[in-house]
Amino acid sequence: MNELKGILWRQFGAVIDMLESSILVCPESFWNQKDFWYSAYHTIFWLDYYSSTEPDAFSPPTPFSLSEFDPKGILPERIYLKEELLEYLEYSRKKVYYLIDGLNEETSKERFITQNKNYNRIEMILYNMRHVQHHVGQLNLLLRQNVDTAGKWVSQTDKEY
Repeated sequence: MNELKGILWRQFGAVIDMLESSILVCPESFWNQKDFWYSAYHTIFWLDYYSSTEPDAFSPPTPFSLSEFDPKGILPERIYLKEELLEYLEYSRKKVYYLIDGLNEETSKERFITQNKNYNRIEMILYNMRHVQHHVGQLNLLLRQNVDTAGKWVSQTDKEY
């Protein structure tokens, strides 16, 4: 199990590092574009949510809300600052790290159950990682098309907690 935990963290951590890089290289002049800031927020919100062991009790940290759950696709009340999203990303990165670090024979079988999902913990970790990587690709495409830059590729994270 320790080898699997190491692999999961190094790869998931790399995806989170890539998201961070995309946010960091976004110039302030492009940050306020809805397609960018909102996509970054959306990605971090779901990263946090999908890393929860009790999805029904989920609540994001302040100043974020549960607006992502609104079926009408209502945007947050304001544009979140880059610094706010970077702090939320760090909060979520630690949450993922400790979720993976806590894997064992029992916890790996625990279920993430919602109206639309019923996955064991390892499958939910992989699902979450795929979701983040999907949006990192979108963010980098937006950056490349609009400001001729993009976040860096990371093969493995070197962050530990």
